[in-house]
Amino acid sequence: MLPFEDEKLDPRVKRTHQMIEQSFDELVAEKGFQTLSVQDITERAGINRATFYAHFADKFALLDHSIRHGFHKELEKRMLNVCQFSLSNLRALVMVVCEFVDKSYSHCGMADPQFQALVEAQVRIQIHGLINHWLEDLPASAEVVATRARAATATSWALYGLAVEWSRAKRMPPLEEYADQVLPLLAANLGLSLEVAAPAHA
Repeated sequence: MLPFEDEKLDPRVKRTHQMIEQSFDELVAEKGFQTLSVQDITERAGINRATFYAHFADKFALLDHSIRHGFHKELEKRMLNVCQFSLSNLRALVMVVCEFVDKSYSHCGMADPQFQALVEAQVRIQIHGLINHWLEDLPASAEVVATRARAATATSWALYGLAVEWSRAKRMPPLEEYADQVLPLLAANLGLSLEVAAPAHA
């Protein structure tokens, strides 16, 4: 299982965290990230500024947390964080990333470079971690293990880029069709060391 934040928090701390996150998500959807202020968030959540800053350094730290947590929940929802590698799971990952990027960008627009950079960093980190997690279960020599680490890096960049392409393009195939089209490209990125992987429809 992929590691994530420690959930063993005081229930009151959890509740406050959840109120802040929910208020933030609502406000981002309503007015976008750029014009959003900490004051807006605290008023919506019904807390004071001191309480907010006890949880997050600023709205960028909250955005970073929101992206990281939101994408992790999408992986958990499809149990990709606890499954083994197969081409069908790689295909499912393509769809998760495309959907998450499209939803995230539609909330804040394509013109916010800070937002885009945070989404890219958090999503790629988790893609890389997930692929490394999958590859750990496959037998390999030391040389192949090193190659896999580089392959996971290349695949995380490639997959995120493909998701952005699908989200931005005005004329793109339906997501399931797009996932089928790009799957061979991503499988090739992962290299011959994955010949032992299960077939796509296993």
